[in-house]
Amino acid sequence: MEKYICPCGYVYDPAIGDPESGIEPNTSFDDVPEDWVCPVCGAPKEIFESIG
Repeated sequence: MEKYICPCGYVYDPAIGDPESGIEPNTSFDDVPEDWVCPVCGAPKEIFESIG
C-alpha cells in the first residue's frame, strides 16, 4: 500500500494507520474517511501526495 505525505512532513503509512484518530493499521489511504485531517497540522486529506 502506498504512503502519503502532508506538506507539513507527516507521512500517512497504511501499515500504521492513525490509531489516535480511529484509523486502524492496514487501512489504505483510499479507505480513510474524507473528513480525516492531518494529525500534526490539521490539513485536509485532499492535499496529501502519494510517495509510493
